Amino acid sequence: MDYLRILTGREQPHPIYKGVIVALENPLAFPDLLEPIYREAMALDDETLDRFRFSLMRLQLWADIHRNEDLEKAMHIKYVSQVLEKVIFGSLVMEQGEPSAD
Repeated sequence: MDYLRILTGREQPHPIYKGVIVALENPLAFPDLLEPIYREAMALDDETLDRFRFSLMRLQLWADIHRNEDLEKAMHIKYVSQVLEKVIFGSLVMEQGEPSAD
């Protein structure tokens, strides 16, 4: 699977994606990679950090779209991307919750 293409979208790759890709390829490595990815993210400028958040959202969208192809893989991709987004940004942009009554 081409995780780098999903992460970058139409942007240029960033070195932080390397750790994310390792976590996506090896679920058992994710707990050990969480802090290094977080620390690398904290050193990014605001624009790059914003682009990184969109890369995590792209992973979540990809997992949702391809869920029926390989449910276990899709769940792992979504888990990694959501944990990273919550740890780094404090919340999820695409939070799944109750529909609003507006």
